[in-house]
Amino acid sequence: MALIGSRVYPFAAEEPVSSDFKMLVDGVEAPLHIARVSAFPINRRWPGHQRTQDQTELVSFASFEMDSPAKIELTPNKAFKEVVVRPLSKNIKPNVADGKISFTIHEAGAYTVELDGYHNALHIFADPAKKYDIDINDKNVIYYGKGLHDVGVIEMTEGQTLFIDEGAVVYARIHAIDANNIKILGRGILDVSKVKEVILNTEFTPEQIEQRNKGFAITNATRKHTIHLEYCDNVEIEGITIRDSLVYNIRPVCCRGLHIENVKIIGNWRYNSDGIDMHNCEDVVLRRCFIRTYDDSICIKGFDYTQNEADMFHNGIMYDVFKNVLIEKCVIWCDWGRSLEFGAETRAKEIFNITFRDCDLIRNSAVACDIQNVDYADIHDVLFENIRVEYDEVSQRPILQKTDDQPFGDDPESTYMPKLLGSFVTYVPEYSAGGIKRGINRDIVFKDIYVTAPRMPQSAMRGYDEEHQSKDIVIDGIYFNGKRIETMEEANIEIGDFTSNISFK
Repeated sequence: MALIGSRVYPFAAEEPVSSDFKMLVDGVEAPLHIARVSAFPINRRWPGHQRTQDQTELVSFASFEMDSPAKIELTPNKAFKEVVVRPLSKNIKPNVADGKISFTIHEAGAYTVELDGYHNALHIFADPAKKYDIDINDKNVIYYGKGLHDVGVIEMTEGQTLFIDEGAVVYARIHAIDANNIKILGRGILDVSKVKEVILNTEFTPEQIEQRNKGFAITNATRKHTIHLEYCDNVEIEGITIRDSLVYNIRPVCCRGLHIENVKIIGNWRYNSDGIDMHNCEDVVLRRCFIRTYDDSICIKGFDYTQNEADMFHNGIMYDVFKNVLIEKCVIWCDWGRSLEFGAETRAKEIFNITFRDCDLIRNSAVACDIQNVDYADIHDVLFENIRVEYDEVSQRPILQKTDDQPFGDDPESTYMPKLLGSFVTYVPEYSAGGIKRGINRDIVFKDIYVTAPRMPQSAMRGYDEEHQSKDIVIDGIYFNGKRIETMEEANIEIGDFTSNISFK
């Protein structure tokens, strides 16, 4: 039976409630969860010396389900002048009266409410109505119901389903290797705030000090990803919210038949807390996710410099190709790094047939849509289509923190602007890790890219040498504040060395 309306999820009694807003959904009060996020784009990359909390702030988020238009009523606990609801493509114009805000959302999805700028935002996660067919007594089902559960590590094996129900907060990380046909489902929260670095040594060697001064990561700590999957076929991850990841939120390595849908990623403030970073996978669908990260949001990667290339051959199968990926209808807020990215690590024979489509990039930091090939992959047959990119009047420049007392904060006079599009074949000392082989970027299409911004952001294309180019690239439709751009110069696209056959329509 259809829901026909909206339904607010139960709330664990022990879960803290945000007082920043009072929120009603179709007249029913929705208690708000709290998450910690980055307040400023200053990054410290040495493990064991995590960012200080004065570089962060708290946000609120709501979770409910709906199958018809839902009316949202908000009463903020502070005065405000301006309200913006993102994505801007939803064209939501809130009504403000007597210090209260109201608007209607017409479809399920992720929405963000900002009062006088991006600080202390409210994130709204409106799930499509869904009834799970789960037998919680099945021996292959790991079930967590309403309440707080301090678990530690969940090791998943062949054929298992992990179900995190409404109102559940599970303090855990998840690991699976050679585990086919697994599912991670539900409308609860997977919380990683209790997972910390394991410090290996407390004083830096001269070599580590040199690495730090270069901005490299220093390996004096062991850190664990939130959902880490290796050599797993037929994996489904759906519905859950992941909060406060230590490193990557979801890291599939050499997985095939991967389906990730309606996952909400929030509360990332610790350095290198990427969203969904995939290594040499095949047949991937990633759809309708909200991802707010403090590093790259969605990454297509080969093996990285920390991985052993011999591990590409496993159980008689060679995993040296990344292919057949569809990423669509996602909403991205990137507090640091790239929003939609290839690389930087690209140790793979080929990376191809990759589509990013119908996504809203509501905040960006370095580059919105980027192909950063620093190893030897042949990256080809790539499509970015119908991507909507939003920019502020003032954007803050990302910086790497070199000393404990380095100042930080908002610069109201900042002229920095994140790049829009990029295609690079290059050598990066840290990520290329001394590798002498380079790759190639070819047969790439950027189609219908919509930019809302105070001025046109820059894009750039560059190769490495004559044999390792960025080439055969089509830019078919860039729209600036609703108007189609007519020339490459007007689009502010820089064409560098070792490029060929780059066309603009």
